[in-house]
Amino acid sequence: EVQLVESGGGLVQPGGSLRLSCAASGLTFGDWSMGWFRQTSGPGREGVAFINRDGETTDYADSVKGRFTISRDNDKNTLYLQMNNLKPEDTAVYFCAAPPRRWLYSTDIETYVHWGQGTQVTVSS
Repeated sequence: EVQLVESGGGLVQPGGSLRLSCAASGLTFGDWSMGWFRQTSGPGREGVAFINRDGETTDYADSVKGRFTISRDNDKNTLYLQMNNLKPEDTAVYFCAAPPRRWLYSTDIETYVHWGQGTQVTVSS
């Protein structure tokens, strides 16, 4: 069974930074692309950042380009999201997710079937 556990969320002032982590188990992590998504109080989840299995390919939502960096440590089975220059509109629950099979890379939320429980990020002064 694939399990994804996010951590690292919290309250931060505008302009601050946070690093989210996602610990993965139940899959050969180095064979799987991964994604970070977020959900605000409104409906639907937004794709934030994506990374392929070896970290050489990444994609970002326009709203976070230049501020967020997705990375991974395949030896530690962990995915990261470094978030800098945070803005109030970044406030959301952040989720990591995996697609249904290894080697599949996608930026389409409909592709992702394995989800963590989420971690809250609040950006406020």
